Amino acid sequence: MFSMGRKSRSGWEFSLFVIPAVIGVLFAFYIPFVMSMAYSLTEWNGINSNPDFIGFDNFRALLQDRNFLNASLFTLKYSILYIILVNVLAVLIALALDRPLKTRTALRAAFFVPYILSLVIVGFIWRFIFMQGFESLYEQTGWGIFQWSWLGENTLAFISVLLVSIWQSVGFYIVIYIAGLQSVPADVMEAAVVDGAGLVRRFFSVTLPLLAPSVTIAVFMALTNSIKIFDVILSLTAGGPGGSTVSVSYDIYRDTFQNNMYGYGTAKALVLFFAVMIITVVQLAYFKRREVES
Repeated sequence: MFSMGRKSRSGWEFSLFVIPAVIGVLFAFYIPFVMSMAYSLTEWNGINSNPDFIGFDNFRALLQDRNFLNASLFTLKYSILYIILVNVLAVLIALALDRPLKTRTALRAAFFVPYILSLVIVGFIWRFIFMQGFESLYEQTGWGIFQWSWLGENTLAFISVLLVSIWQSVGFYIVIYIAGLQSVPADVMEAAVVDGAGLVRRFFSVTLPLLAPSVTIAVFMALTNSIKIFDVILSLTAGGPGGSTVSVSYDIYRDTFQNNMYGYGTAKALVLFFAVMIITVVQLAYFKRREVES
């Protein structure tokens, strides 16, 4: 009886702590998600109390929406370049900062500080740099690169968004890779040196395979962050010039909150949600399999 009483009390205590969290998740995620699925089947301006049910017309309209297609192509191109560049750069810097340097602690902090800042703030800072800071640098140095219209030409605007995003977030990925490098057994590296493996050979044959868990995490984070890119575009280019830097998330924001097309915007958001879910599941499965093979 005493044992039964303890189990019952333990169950009530468990429920007491778990139920508030379940209720919070229910109201913060699941109920809004179900409501979003319902609103995606309607034509609604966000004000009318009775949205007009139109079935799957919003999803059919997506197939003919050139703005959504262009935003998807921009997001795809941005995501591929961002994932590759930020991870390669983070690995190289992590390798340098993992060496016994006197200033490595300060350097690690310096690389991580930009990640603490909001991308909205970072976007406004770099917008000032591109528009006024570069003009001053051109007057002092005469270098033509500072006279380019970094936010006024399609290609340069894309490069600007990409560079600012990498500059802001690379510190986060450096931390992931440094943690992975510190878990590499020293005796394995010593054995590779004894076997006569050079620096490049040791990296590709020993270090990189042992970094597989870190690579999985870093690529996963870079993938999800790049597909959902929004805030840096909002503050840096506002989708310009001529809509050349409009991402899927920014296109959803524009249709929903600027054009008051809440039903259509919700349909786009659902498409983005399922696209991110499918891509991340495939990516995690692939990289996890590579970890096992390594």
